[in-house]
Amino acid sequence: MPLLQVRDMPEDLYKTLADIAEQENRSIAQETIVLLKRALNYKESRQSRRKRILAEIHSNPIKDVQAFPDPAALIREDRER
Repeated sequence: MPLLQVRDMPEDLYKTLADIAEQENRSIAQETIVLLKRALNYKESRQSRRKRILAEIHSNPIKDVQAFPDPAALIREDRER
C-alpha cells in the first residue's frame, strides 16, 4: 500500500484533523483517507454536473423571456402564504 507523508503541516490543521478523527472513532490516517476520498469525489461530481448543466443550457436556448413568471409576483405569492 502506498505511503503518504505530509511535511510542514500547520499545527492547527493537524489538531483539527486529530479532533475530527477522535469524534469519528478513527485514527488520524483513517480520517485523512475518508476526507480525501470525499474531497476528490466532490470535485469530480461538481465538474461532471457543471458539464451536464452547460450542455442543457446550450441545447435549450431561451426563446421567449416573457414565458418566465415575474419574480416579484412569486415573492408576493410566497409571502402571502
